[in-house]
Amino acid sequence: MKRELRVAHVELSLSGAYVPQARTPAESEFVSSIDRWAATVWQAVEPCLVIDTAFRIVAVSPSASELLGLGKGLDAVGQPLLGGDGSLRLIDFTAGGGDLTEQEIEKIPPLLALTSERLARGLMRVQPTGEESHLTVDAIASPLSESGRVAASLTFFSAIRY
Repeated sequence: MKRELRVAHVELSLSGAYVPQARTPAESEFVSSIDRWAATVWQAVEPCLVIDTAFRIVAVSPSASELLGLGKGLDAVGQPLLGGDGSLRLIDFTAGGGDLTEQEIEKIPPLLALTSERLARGLMRVQPTGEESHLTVDAIASPLSESGRVAASLTFFSAIRY
């Protein structure tokens, strides 16, 4: 018995060499990562904010602004996170609710994420501007990098209800 071997025949034709076209950089390549995070925070439903290395507010979500008593979010931009008008007043966990020491302030998650360049989490007791009551929040902060160095921190807040 004689076997025939049949091999499929494939032809390939190239119409010309592929030369990639020069492209114009997309607009997103000109926007810093901090600006992209800020744009996201402005639209976020969750209470969150971005601060820069000078501890000034870059962006705050509407829910964070309401939760922390920062007034209108746009009014808070450029303000220091601590001290000054429209920013946070942090108090300790004693019954009297005294001001935090400098060492305690350095350990709050938004600042600690900047200085340690690591994820930071902790409880903060906040007294909104113009109010006698206080609020305890769980804060989780992450450093944000720009060109290989920490340029801001992003913090999410969750109110502790008791």
